[in-house]
Amino acid sequence: MIDLTLLQYFLSVISGFIVGLTLGLIGGGGSILAVPLLLYFVGLIYDAKTASSLNFVQHLVIGTTAMAVGLNAYINSYMHFRKKNVKIKKGVVFTIPGVAGSFLGAYVGHIVNGTSLLFLFGILMIIVAYSMLRQKKSDNAIPTEGCRINFPMLILAGLGVGFLSGFFGIGGGFLIVPALMFAGGLGITNAVGTSLMAVGTFGVVSGLTYLHYGEVNIMITILYLSGGVFGGYIGTRFSTSMPKKKLRIIYAVVIILVAIYLIYKNMGGIGHFF
Repeated sequence: MIDLTLLQYFLSVISGFIVGLTLGLIGGGGSILAVPLLLYFVGLIYDAKTASSLNFVQHLVIGTTAMAVGLNAYINSYMHFRKKNVKIKKGVVFTIPGVAGSFLGAYVGHIVNGTSLLFLFGILMIIVAYSMLRQKKSDNAIPTEGCRINFPMLILAGLGVGFLSGFFGIGGGFLIVPALMFAGGLGITNAVGTSLMAVGTFGVVSGLTYLHYGEVNIMITILYLSGGVFGGYIGTRFSTSMPKKKLRIIYAVVIILVAIYLIYKNMGGIGHFF
């Protein structure tokens, strides 16, 4: 295990706050920063002294953030449930196959070389940023509440998103929301609320899988969660008064810059996946 300093514990709270604030302001994509923040801002990457300990730290970061994101999503899901934004039946149909995918993804992610995993994570970040930049354009093409439900597509989407969530240790909301809108016929508000069921479940399942291998730091998870809940509350309060289009563009640029740095630092993972 890694012995953290008091400063690192404090920075973990700040990191969780940044993730939660972003989720509250923009409504998605915040968890994608959880991994690089824990690696480079909290500084866990610099605690690794050998190649084996580096691999352990990389997996520890992914497992820990997966657990924190999952628990945070459950809290937000309850808030949406009280506002009747959660469609239980469609959420369950999507989530159950996703659990299997999440288990499989977390297992595969665990055996993949940590450097390679972070290299692929950097590529995923760029894809997420690109999808955020195009989000406004795609809104008009998304069906509204009441469209026909495509259950086979809903199940397959849940399985695929669950795998990616487990593999990378992310919430996957940026994939789950459009999947629920297209395959489940949900409007944007209900899709966001319902997606948190899956985000929470996938994150906790992935986290438990990594925890089984001793690759989750419970204290950091709690600190991330506490900062995330507070940041989400602040972000939600200010979300209505700030221009989301500009926020989305700025955030997408930040993600791309962080992704380029992550890819650069983990170029050695190319060709050494196991």
